Amino acid sequence: MESTTQGLPRAANSRRQQLSEDVASYVRELIISGRVRSGEFLRTEPIAEAVGVSNTPVREGLLLLSGEGFVELVPRRGFMVSAFSRQDVRDLFWAQSTLAGELTARAAKTLSPHQLAHLADIIAEQERAVADGAGSERAVALGHEFHRTINLASDSRRLAMLLGAIVKQLPNRFYGEIEGRVDETRHFHPAILEALQKRRAKAASSLMHDHIMSGADGLIAMLEKQGMWAAEEKSSA
Repeated sequence: MESTTQGLPRAANSRRQQLSEDVASYVRELIISGRVRSGEFLRTEPIAEAVGVSNTPVREGLLLLSGEGFVELVPRRGFMVSAFSRQDVRDLFWAQSTLAGELTARAAKTLSPHQLAHLADIIAEQERAVADGAGSERAVALGHEFHRTINLASDSRRLAMLLGAIVKQLPNRFYGEIEGRVDETRHFHPAILEALQKRRAKAASSLMHDHIMSGADGLIAMLEKQGMWAAEEKSSA
């Protein structure tokens, strides 16, 4: 009975933290998609309604984003969307690609035959998903599994945790929406696997870096089409 009672606060705190992270993820996507722009103030009520939470997790989620630089708290006015530039996009992808490249190089030396076979199975399943006309959500899930397998095989827990913190700043849904992403994945994943099979650490690392950085160009191009920076460029012209 005592352990159950003691566990309740921990469970409640974990649930509250998850709700705050759900809010942060939702607002992050609003910002990176350009649906809310730099200088706009965020109203808590629409966010709470969209995520299905009360105002308290919304505020906590926005405070998380404040720590990441996505929003800033303006006294007596609320949370304002911070500037999000093309360089910010490139920096996020650069940090991810650099860490992922290092993890891939380490994995090249440690991947087991079973893990290599699993990577090959993922690639084959991706091809079937494309052939069957499966949605981008399935392709994104398989892509995550491909990268997750490599990261775990690197046996570098701390580095993988740092990578995870960066990846969290890039909404998952964008990977399937970026034009050409599926085709690029079909090109890069088999090439990365071949380098890993041959234990060519530098080649595998370089391919992983290029694979992830190509996503930056795709996301920037997509945001440009949506006019994300059009107002700023017009005012500075």
